[in-house]
Amino acid sequence: MAIKEYDVFVIGTGTAGKTVAFDCAAEGMKVAIADNREFGGTCPNRGCDPKKVLVGITEAMQLSENLKGKGIVSVPKISWKDLQKFKSTFTDAVPASTEKKLKEAGIEMFHQSPKFLDENTLSVEGKTVKAKKIVIATGQKPMELKIPGREHLMISDDFLELEELPESIVFVGAGYIGMEFAHIAARCGAKVTVIEFEDRPLGPFEADIVSHLTKASEELGIEFIFNAKVSEVEKLQKNFRVSYEKNGKIESVVARMVFNTAGRVPSIDDLDLEKGNVVFEKGGISVNEFLQNTTNKNVYACGDVSASGAIPLTPTSSQEARIVSLNIRNGNHTKMDFPPVPSVVFTIPQVASIGLTEEEVKKKGYDYVVEYKSVPKWFNAKRVNEEVYAYKTIVDKKRNIVLGAHIIASEAGEMINLFVLAMCGKLTTENIKAMIFAYPTWGNDIKGMV
Repeated sequence: MAIKEYDVFVIGTGTAGKTVAFDCAAEGMKVAIADNREFGGTCPNRGCDPKKVLVGITEAMQLSENLKGKGIVSVPKISWKDLQKFKSTFTDAVPASTEKKLKEAGIEMFHQSPKFLDENTLSVEGKTVKAKKIVIATGQKPMELKIPGREHLMISDDFLELEELPESIVFVGAGYIGMEFAHIAARCGAKVTVIEFEDRPLGPFEADIVSHLTKASEELGIEFIFNAKVSEVEKLQKNFRVSYEKNGKIESVVARMVFNTAGRVPSIDDLDLEKGNVVFEKGGISVNEFLQNTTNKNVYACGDVSASGAIPLTPTSSQEARIVSLNIRNGNHTKMDFPPVPSVVFTIPQVASIGLTEEEVKKKGYDYVVEYKSVPKWFNAKRVNEEVYAYKTIVDKKRNIVLGAHIIASEAGEMINLFVLAMCGKLTTENIKAMIFAYPTWGNDIKGMV
């Protein structure tokens, strides 16, 4: 059988991979793309998009709870089955729609994870293919917990597809995914326990702001077990027993389902990277400033699988894809240079962050000033009876620009976008205060935070 040849072969059909494929095909290049799962990637199929749909109904429920007795007579009940049906209207069409668009662009598709045979050659679907450039955009996958009984652990994919919500759940890990799912499950009626190795949730986020979320989560009924290392999962008749080590003692908790939300790792195990002379590290495919692999110059990596140092988020994946696309089409002229990137945890209330934490500012030796306040009496929180509203801003004394902004509020995700504009534009605090925003809006509140 003849060897197929391409200008560009992309591995992964998520945000990063399909962006590169479309760009290169539009330039007249012969392009192929492969994926061992449904086309479209994590975000629209089994990640941020379906998760946010589930979050949406809990936001309506929480607002009703806040205003009960203040005009709202009773809090609505949630039908998990109907919620999942609604969610599926967003996800079901994604794979077929993605494939249709790729086909219309003239991009050949393979439904398997390729393996490297040498620096320019891959084996996929029993065929041997060669490509001048190979782009790895395979994203991340749940990190396996190497403990006895790990086969009983479910993952985020499973949570998003639950036909019925169990009466009790343990989440192992209090990062983004664990905290967001814990809030969804607890508001929908499950008894939730979160076991975390560290002494608090959301390690990369500002500790003072996260403390407000921890308290709000506990008031919701979520039980936290911190400084605990899960050691075993045992199947009982109906439930599972999760054993963990804490303070030198083995303790346990029992629940109907147990989810591994301990983090994600680069999805590279199936690629036989060594045969392709593709070097990798803990954070993913090793890349230079052009997002080109440091040992195989024919290979680029973008999105969550690249060890670029960028936060693994959909917007950064898009940015990295743009860089890779330009460098493949025009030669290595575009370097990786990321603007400040915001992060949002879609709990209720939301936690949003951009820039440096106070701890990071101290380590870097800045001369800075911090403003940290809890402001539930501010109008926007008060009008919806929201008890949790706080912020911490960190400003460079010399330049009077924002180094970091951290917010917990029901609309923190939208508010942080205004700090993106301020930081990318290097606006001073005087510039921010001089702006006129619509009032009364959450966005207007940022003028009082600097």
